[in-house]
Amino acid sequence: MVDFSGWEMPIQYEGIKSEHFCVRNSAGLFDVSHMGRIDFKGADALANVQYLTTNNASNMKDGKVIYSLMCNENGGIIDDVTVYRINSSHYFFCVNASNTGKDYEWIRKNIRGNAGLVNLNGEVSIIALQGPKAQKILQNLVNVNLEEIKPFWFRAGLMDSAEILISRTGYTGEDGFELYIRREHSADIWERISEKGKEYGLKPAGLGARDTLRTEMKYTLYGNEIDENVSPLEACLERYVDFNKGDFIGRDSLLKEKENGIKRRLVGFEMTEHSIPRHGFDIYRNGKLIGKVTSGMLSWHLNRGIGIGLVLSEYSETGSKFEVKIREKFYKARVIETPFYKRSL
Repeated sequence: MVDFSGWEMPIQYEGIKSEHFCVRNSAGLFDVSHMGRIDFKGADALANVQYLTTNNASNMKDGKVIYSLMCNENGGIIDDVTVYRINSSHYFFCVNASNTGKDYEWIRKNIRGNAGLVNLNGEVSIIALQGPKAQKILQNLVNVNLEEIKPFWFRAGLMDSAEILISRTGYTGEDGFELYIRREHSADIWERISEKGKEYGLKPAGLGARDTLRTEMKYTLYGNEIDENVSPLEACLERYVDFNKGDFIGRDSLLKEKENGIKRRLVGFEMTEHSIPRHGFDIYRNGKLIGKVTSGMLSWHLNRGIGIGLVLSEYSETGSKFEVKIREKFYKARVIETPFYKRSL
């Protein structure tokens, strides 16, 4: 257990590797209650979501979820968020734990018109059930037909008498669900899922496995791949930026960056020599410093070291070669297509 943004969180239960493969092969249960929830309610809720974030929420229907980004005026990423539409006057953001207070203040400072703002951090628990057997496990416990919930959609339901919001989203690359629950019901629901999941091989999984699973997918982590000094264009998240939707914070800066040329790019790479890259290691090409490793690990799936790095754009093409400096030695690596892991459907 470690302190994580004021929350006591599990890094591992019985081991990161075993939990990692449990999620890939059956299912894992994560406590992610450290993530924040910020609600918008009012006639101008949509207008504020549009102004505060980069993606286009105007075509969302009730029960839809989209991935988006909040940027500052310079185009740097304040946070990446998932946006949920309850109805036309009620949306909420799921935000990163370390950013909940900062995000709330940023939104409060920039919110306009008729839109109330509520920070539900600590009141709502979030449990993530991830893996190929997640649906079988959960279907036995809820009053909702999970087959009807498509990826990036959600439904309200019941587990026994407890109200839950069931979202087909996750951070592992596997099928699964994130459950939003009133805090007073969360421990009971965790126990119910754990007990039902035993016959399917379900195990609890900690932040360590969550990190290795998302790295194999090249999913960004705030504080590693993205922060206020990195733009969505540099992070290769341009598909979540809609320049045609109208004004949003950071739009002018991002347009200028696009016109002038993007100087850095986030890449996935594999080590071609026996070594493991780690966050913060320098990346070189022919003795020239060209970037840094943002995340790295030994991929048990590929049986080699893999990493994510922010490098100068001229070295970001698939097949580009460079060296990672590890303990004063240089080890060869090359850019490859991502995600590193592809789920078999």
